[in-house]
Amino acid sequence: MSTNPPDLRPDLARASLGQPALRRPGQPTIGMVSLGCPKALVDSERILTRLRAEGYAISPDYTGADAVIVNTCGFLDSAKAESLGAIGEALDENGRVIVTGCLGAEPEYITGAHPSVLAVTGPHQYEQVLDAVHAAVPPAPDPFVDLLPASGVRLTPRHYSYLKISEGCNHKCKFCIIPDMRGKLASRPAHAVMREAEKLVENGVRELLVISQDTSAYGVDIRHEEARGHRAHITDLARDLGALGAWVRLHYVYPYPHVRQLVPLMAEGLVLPYLDIPFQHAHPDALRRMARPAAAAKTLDEIAAWRAICPEITLRSTFIVGYPGETEEEFCTLLDWLDEAQLDRVGCFKYENVKGARSNALPDHVPEDVKQDRWDRFMERAQAISVDKLAAKVGTRQQVIVDDIDAEGIATCRTKADAPEIDGNLFIDEGTKGLRVGDIVEVEVDEAGEYDLWGVLRD
Repeated sequence: MSTNPPDLRPDLARASLGQPALRRPGQPTIGMVSLGCPKALVDSERILTRLRAEGYAISPDYTGADAVIVNTCGFLDSAKAESLGAIGEALDENGRVIVTGCLGAEPEYITGAHPSVLAVTGPHQYEQVLDAVHAAVPPAPDPFVDLLPASGVRLTPRHYSYLKISEGCNHKCKFCIIPDMRGKLASRPAHAVMREAEKLVENGVRELLVISQDTSAYGVDIRHEEARGHRAHITDLARDLGALGAWVRLHYVYPYPHVRQLVPLMAEGLVLPYLDIPFQHAHPDALRRMARPAAAAKTLDEIAAWRAICPEITLRSTFIVGYPGETEEEFCTLLDWLDEAQLDRVGCFKYENVKGARSNALPDHVPEDVKQDRWDRFMERAQAISVDKLAAKVGTRQQVIVDDIDAEGIATCRTKADAPEIDGNLFIDEGTKGLRVGDIVEVEVDEAGEYDLWGVLRD
């Protein structure tokens, strides 16, 4: 599970909420705790935008809120535990709590642990969340004072934003319950996505992070319909987004054959040369037990084809070790595949049972100590690849986007190869006077570590 980092969570907040600094007399105020993946963060932004439009103020802390919304994650048992903990904390600190998000698909699970919550709604049920807020804290809008910025409420820094293009998923991977929680693929019309993207760029966003559960399947459910000059196909959408002048980064892309059509857009500079592809494993038997829609042998061919078209492409992926039935031979096949694939950015999870997942019923579950051993060995191999990849960048020039500048003038940046919060950083520790967050500048890399780079500014 990926958790929204503390500096992006409005309960711990330094998020820019686009509202007056002072609460007007009588103005109802709502707090928000947002857990889980970037898709959930987008849901939180939409909820807060609707509430701001109705005259609610957004509180950055528990004590200043009339009620608190907790947007939960329910994908893994560890995520469920964290969500229950966050609900309990909000109840202790505030007492009036509305629960939404993926764990909300199991209301009895929540109310069994916390019977005093005011309401429970499921994922992306925006209207039900608003109804629960209205019941708990009636709106009291002042149309002469409560003005919502054109960009809406955002919980990310001003210079980048997540752009969700669809909900749900049509795959039936045995370890995943996302389709049960969020339903089948439901793509947004391409013109609606473009309208949102245009507004974001107009309001200062320099990087658009395209997200969904299966980005490469975008538009399949609506037959790639074309309306108002935009076609609902990932290749067309990526080309249209690239024309806006912002960085465009693609996440959660399955390695379907048509993905190769995206890579020339990267070589042309329309889209960042970056693909986030959840391969999950490499041994064909493990992939079959997972019911994954890709074969490892073919993915190596695809990776070679992508690199032939765009040599500077960065490939990021996630894997599961200790999946039921995984043998030592299968795991060693995964390590060998990783050596051959030479992926740039790699994450790894130890398998966990998830209530409702079909993988729970598979035979030959792997002992915890074996999972840990395999995770350690996998990460050691991935780290060695990362060290070599980053060392090769020393002496090169890279465009970077500035994410933060601390009190000592050290700038935390990202190259085109780094997504926020999940990949590495590039640090500039001198000559940063005049830099601003959101600037895109050129640096020369002069030092490399295991996952991060250091560099100096160049004109």
